[in-house]
Formats: sequence, C-alpha cells, structure tokens
Amino acid sequence: MNPEMTAELKRYTTPLDLGALKTACANCNLREICLPAGLTPHEVDQLDELVYVRKKVKRGDTLYRAGAKFDALYAVRSGFFKTRVTMPDGRDQVTGFSMAGEILGMDGISQDKHNCDAIALEDGEICTIPYSHLERLSIEVPSLQRHFHKVMSREIVRENGVMMLLGTMRADERLAAFLLNLSQRLNARGYSALEFHLRMTREEIGSYLGMKLETVSRLFSKFQANGLIAVDQKYVHLRNIEGLREIYAHHTR
Repeated sequence: MNPEMTAELKRYTTPLDLGALKTACANCNLREICLPAGLTPHEVDQLDELVYVRKKVKRGDTLYRAGAKFDALYAVRSGFFKTRVTMPDGRDQVTGFSMAGEILGMDGISQDKHNCDAIALEDGEICTIPYSHLERLSIEVPSLQRHFHKVMSREIVRENGVMMLLGTMRADERLAAFLLNLSQRLNARGYSALEFHLRMTREEIGSYLGMKLETVSRLFSKFQANGLIAVDQKYVHLRNIEGLREIYAHHTR
C-alpha cells in the first residue's frame, strides 16, 4: 500500500486497531449482493487491499448528515438504515430504507457533499470504503468498475420506482408494493419472504410512501381484515402474497 493511501487510511482507523477492524470480502457472506459481487478470487484479494473498515453503529446513530463532506461509501453489513431530507418548511421526508448488502453514501458523489441524512434504525455494522481508494482500484480492476456502475444503476432504478409509487399508485397499491419489495430484498439475503419485523415506524413508512400516518394504519388494518397479512406491532406475516401482488398489479392495467 502506498504512503498516500496509508495516510488517508489513518483517518478511518485511528485510534482503533486496524487488524481487528479489517474485513475480508472473500469471507463475507454478503459478497454476492454487495460491492464485490461477480469478482474473481484474485480481484477480491485486491479489493481487500482497500481495507474495508468495519464500524458498529447503534440505533439512532447518524452515519452522515446533509451538507457533510463526501469521502466514503458505506456497505451495510448488518442492520437497517433510513435516509431522509429536511424540507424547507422543516418537515423530514424519508427517501429510502437500506439493509445488509446495500451501499449508502452515493448521494454525495456528484457534489462532494451529502444531500441527505443516513440514520440507523437498529444496531448494526457498516464497512467504510474510502472513495478515492475505490476510484483507484476501479482503474486496475475493470470488473469492479462495471459492478459499481451496476450498483449505481440499481439505485437510480429504485428511485424511479419510488417516483412511480408516489405519482401513479393508489394508497393501497403503494403499501402492497412496499411490503412486496421488502419481502423480496429480505429473501435475497436468506431471510423469510413471508415473516419479518419492520424496523421502521408506521410514520416513517408513510413519509416514504407519501401518505399520512392515519392512512398507513388504516391500510394495515384493512389488509389484515382481508386476510392478506397478519400484524402484531412490528411483526408482519404475509398470509396471501398473491393477493398483495394482485393489488400491486392493478396499477398496470
């Protein structure tokens, strides 16, 4: 590792023990859905030279704030995060929910500063990826650059999907789409597609979907009464996933 990279790395590790924090991507069970996906073993070894610094975060911790200098990306190793922006009138707008295997911080690439806050919804762990190191290694490992572009594209598609939710769907279609999307993402990580705990509040779901808290609560009750889901506080069981898909598919007709 060259002296410049070593000096920059100290910003992420001091005064912690580097040996205790270094995360080997090759041994991470999220490698197939995180940044190293699709790389050869040799390329993953090169990626390890970036030094992914593992950091624990507690519920309520802020990973970064709007306006803060952008210098790193964050791969979620465990836990749930929300991103939010503060509107001119002081209201907070939730813009996304991120889970294990997903990347936070790409909002800061274009202007070298973040335009939203990222907050932990539960205790978790992230891998800090110095962006300047990632740029250098992307030149040496073209497949890493291609995969990073795919990750960025995935985020653009997701944002477009949210715009479609807010612009073209009825309230019940939005909630059905949200539950189905959450189910799919959790299942891709080896969790149950039908039973899970919501890490976010009803109010945060409403903010994300562009609905009032009362509307979200009413729809959860309606879905439960119709046998689509079973709800016990934050525990959700999708009892009729095809029924939810039918509601979601309605907007395409």
